[in-house]
Amino acid sequence: MPGPMKGSALPAAAAGSKETRARAALAASAIEARSRVEVIRDAIARSLRRARGARTFVAVTLVIQLLHADAEPPRRATAGSAGYDLCAYLRGRNVRCSDGSRAWDTGVPSDARFALPSGVSALIPLGFKARLPLGIEAQIRPRSGTTFKKGLQIPNAPGTIDSDFPDEWMVIVRNPTAAPIVIEHGERIAQMVLARYEALAIEAGEVGVTTERVGGFGSTGAR
Repeated sequence: MPGPMKGSALPAAAAGSKETRARAALAASAIEARSRVEVIRDAIARSLRRARGARTFVAVTLVIQLLHADAEPPRRATAGSAGYDLCAYLRGRNVRCSDGSRAWDTGVPSDARFALPSGVSALIPLGFKARLPLGIEAQIRPRSGTTFKKGLQIPNAPGTIDSDFPDEWMVIVRNPTAAPIVIEHGERIAQMVLARYEALAIEAGEVGVTTERVGGFGSTGAR
């Protein structure tokens, strides 16, 4: 018969059993932690999918009302054009002119060609009304080709047309050259770029230095 077990065998076995249980508990904790991470990750993914599915896109459009059968609406020249070309509508119209000291109306001749005198500004009608979406402004800018080839300027560029402007659109042009500039009916005289804007609440408060800038105009130097 085998003899009695030595006294040191039981403590060793107990120690091994504790170590095994500790490893098992640690493994179980790791599995549980991974499971919690996966549950959270799945919940986030479901929330994102629901948010994407619930998101709705409202069609934003520019409403144009042509005032004449042959009036041209704003139109982009290419798919990559930022600006919409704006065409003069001069047939049978009067044009409001100003030289800075007085204003007058000039009738457009039967050939629908308007000669803008030197040093004079004019309101060129476009032949349409438009309704912009709330939060969108129309910025009226020169066309590079028209400015370069004819010298025609838009003195208030970029001019702003507000979303609630109800009347016929017009473009302010000016002739800075020494000779008259001829504008033809249907000629592209300007371009419109649409831009979003923010309307913020205004409140009284103190204004101080927030960065390394400590001066006003010219404070950062020329170079």
